[in-house]
Amino acid sequence: MRHRGWVTVATLVGALALASANARAQGGAWFADTTVLETPTGILRGSIMLPFALGKFPLVVLISGSGPTDRDGNSLGLPGKNNALGMLAQALAERGIASVRYDKRGVAASARAATSEEDLRFEMYADDAAAWVRKFRTDKRFSRIIIAGHSEGAMLGILATQRAPADGYISIAGIARPADAVLHDQLAAGLPKPVADQADAILASLAVGKTVPVPRDMPLSAVFRASVQPYMISWFKWDPAAELAKVKVPVLILQGTTDIQVAVAEADSLQKAAPTATLVKVEGMNHVLKGVVGDQATQLRSYSDPALPLVGTVVDAIAKFVKAILQMRQTREGSEQLAAVLMHDPVPADYARDYANLERLGLDRHVLSGN
Repeated sequence: MRHRGWVTVATLVGALALASANARAQGGAWFADTTVLETPTGILRGSIMLPFALGKFPLVVLISGSGPTDRDGNSLGLPGKNNALGMLAQALAERGIASVRYDKRGVAASARAATSEEDLRFEMYADDAAAWVRKFRTDKRFSRIIIAGHSEGAMLGILATQRAPADGYISIAGIARPADAVLHDQLAAGLPKPVADQADAILASLAVGKTVPVPRDMPLSAVFRASVQPYMISWFKWDPAAELAKVKVPVLILQGTTDIQVAVAEADSLQKAAPTATLVKVEGMNHVLKGVVGDQATQLRSYSDPALPLVGTVVDAIAKFVKAILQMRQTREGSEQLAAVLMHDPVPADYARDYANLERLGLDRHVLSGN
């Protein structure tokens, strides 16, 4: 027994030394581990990252974007990796914020949780995100749970926030209009007109719930393959701005100014739909949260370059938002309180105490405006 005790102490001392070195090198120590979520059709696998410290932590549930995108934000359809969400998780842990990110059903380590592509529906992904929230809601390590969705994951996050007891919601490069309208703009800007017109006809049909036979020799036959059309139909019916207006928790909207996939106008529309939301426009940030200013070729290279760092502003904004939520009184008017404290002048008298708390965190009413 004594030998075991010495081993335990030695192990603990070693872990503390390692964490201390990690803290000096990277600004904050953290632990990474794997986690799973059991579903009726299979296991979803993810990663959890924890600050190396005592006490409870806020937890951010990170939801990745569209297609075969893994927990770290890497698309399996593209060469190389950008590791944007993995890097974000580490940066948050260094700020004292825990996170969980996961492979969606049908993707990477969660591939077996999908029975077939034909059976996938947008609502399944939203239910999965909500299930991750419920899994950790009762975990005593965590004080608050915030949902953060990137790209398509932003819409999934909105629905998850409606379906599970979250304390806050963050949209990162999320769209405001139904996805078929955004895809129309993206395809029209990058395709020859005859091909864009073909795509438009298919999008119009899918938007009203009708599948379309697509010839194999059509340039976009892989994009609109028969097996993915039911999923697109289930996706296109959702209006992100309308659904965000129903969210009752504090909201942060993050949008990069050099994003070639999602325009800044989408973030403006989201904020208009949810006037109490805080909008941050991150100068020089592209769709994968990297600092890129340049032509499309430069942009695309960043999608496969893990050496490019995240734009620090996005980490700062999320950390300040999460810490602000920790300071808010837990009332039904939490979202309105947060907006009043951060954005309004003068600050309502009822919120004076919360405003003082935010000042102690280094926030003022306009710090998150991004302007």
